[in-house]
Amino acid sequence: MSRPLRLQFAGALYHVTSRGNERKTIYRDEVDFARFLAVLTSVCERFNWVIHSYCLMTNHYHLLVEELDGVRSCIVHS
Repeated sequence: MSRPLRLQFAGALYHVTSRGNERKTIYRDEVDFARFLAVLTSVCERFNWVIHSYCLMTNHYHLLVEELDGVRSCIVHS
């Protein structure tokens, strides 16, 4: 049985998280952290998202994402 579709509307907030396989490190160094943030910034500009808060840990991350248009334009995987 598939899960129900998520609600989508302008201003919706989503908790987005991803963890490394076997809880292994997903960033090699500080440059990788910076690169992740740069890619995230470009994705937000492209798809009209706002990141209200984020937490980058060595083996996972958490994002609080707001969709300004109410249309989930893409899915971002790490």
